[in-house]
Amino acid sequence: MQDPKRVDAGSDRTGPDNRVQGSKPPRRWSRALVAVAILLVAAGGFALAHFWSPHANLRITLGPPGSAADRFIMAFVSVSKVQHPRVNLDLVRVDDLAGSAKTLEDRRTDLAIVRSDAAVPANAQTIVILRRDVVAFVLPPQSPVKSIANLSGRAVGIVAGRLQDTNAQVLDTVLSFFNLPGKDVRRTVLPVDELAQLVRQKKLAAILAVGPMAPGEVVDVVAAVARATKGTPGILGFDEAEAIGKRFPGFESIDVPVGAFRARPATPSESVTTLAVTYRFAASELMPNVVAAAIARSILTAKTKLAAVTPLATQIEAPDPDDKSPLLPVHPGVAAYLSNGDQSFFDQAQQYVYLGGLVVSLAGSLFAAASAGRARRRSEAEWRPVRRLVEIAEAAPCADRAGLAILEGEFRELVSAMLGCSAGAVSTDCLSAFSTALAHARHALDRRRASLGPEVALASAPTLVVAH
Repeated sequence: MQDPKRVDAGSDRTGPDNRVQGSKPPRRWSRALVAVAILLVAAGGFALAHFWSPHANLRITLGPPGSAADRFIMAFVSVSKVQHPRVNLDLVRVDDLAGSAKTLEDRRTDLAIVRSDAAVPANAQTIVILRRDVVAFVLPPQSPVKSIANLSGRAVGIVAGRLQDTNAQVLDTVLSFFNLPGKDVRRTVLPVDELAQLVRQKKLAAILAVGPMAPGEVVDVVAAVARATKGTPGILGFDEAEAIGKRFPGFESIDVPVGAFRARPATPSESVTTLAVTYRFAASELMPNVVAAAIARSILTAKTKLAAVTPLATQIEAPDPDDKSPLLPVHPGVAAYLSNGDQSFFDQAQQYVYLGGLVVSLAGSLFAAASAGRARRRSEAEWRPVRRLVEIAEAAPCADRAGLAILEGEFRELVSAMLGCSAGAVSTDCLSAFSTALAHARHALDRRRASLGPEVALASAPTLVVAH
């Protein structure tokens, strides 16, 4: 019994076992390819989330031995090992704040302690604020100095130590705001007790100290001056602090409450406004958001544990997520964590999984579009012989003997190509249309052959039989 889609063309015959290159693969293979592609993209999304998770090495600066920065970092390392055992902190020793900032700016470290007024790296962003130090001009009892301008022609003491040069620059910054030349104010750099003795001898108009409202440099200077003068020191305040902070973003205005540096007698004796600088745990702007958020969360939630190792941790505070300062801006990952509440790392990692879902969806859409394009091109290829047969039928009535021979040759090629198609490679509708177009073209060629005379002979006409 003949196959219903078998094509006869004189002596040229083909069976249903013939195959044509490019035949349509079974549909189950297409579905399998789609499934494999989606799984691969999904696996890539999860791999991306795992890659960005905080399990790699982080390089962090370590200050000079015994310094506040050194004590904090060591405390942070010990707590971090418990909270994040997969995080390995590589410690990089630096000599001072300038060296710490330089390593971060040169991308030799991922995390560093920086001071807001001292060589701030352009690529640094805030993770947490470690402490806020007051810029205090400590005055002797009954001092005639009532403003910064009164320091002109006088001497100011600066506490000797690792930060003496940085604090001297603070003095220069304040003087420049008030248009006072630095040379008009003499500087004396000595240990605290020696500076206090010079104050008692009235050789110093003030001592510049930079420290927290807690045990530190300012508290030490106030105590030393009180002992040396047997009186109550004062703190020079100035209402221009906010304006100074706007001109020099490394500074900010701060209100120092009564008794912040000594309780009895209270120093200051009344609330004063002055400047402050901040110490910040900073990261490179290239640090992924999820890692920065995880570090901030670790520090802020472990503040009590850190304080048990170093009292300096009691002053740690979260940065303002809405702070738009161009200097040491809040890291976007930290800002998102502070704004969205207490999220774990896995909560934040869901953002990357969601991103992976978007990638999967996009990949599926692209695959569907590609499949539709292939189907459209295949359909056009199927129907191209039908259209060409119609064109041959239209061209035959006007063809001369040579043109008729060319049309007949193309006619046979089209029939041979169709005979070579395997069962199922061409749709039933297309075969039916091809059979109709074939009869139409054959009739047109026969009529033209007859009109031209017996010299042009057409071989036995092929017949296409299609079962409906």
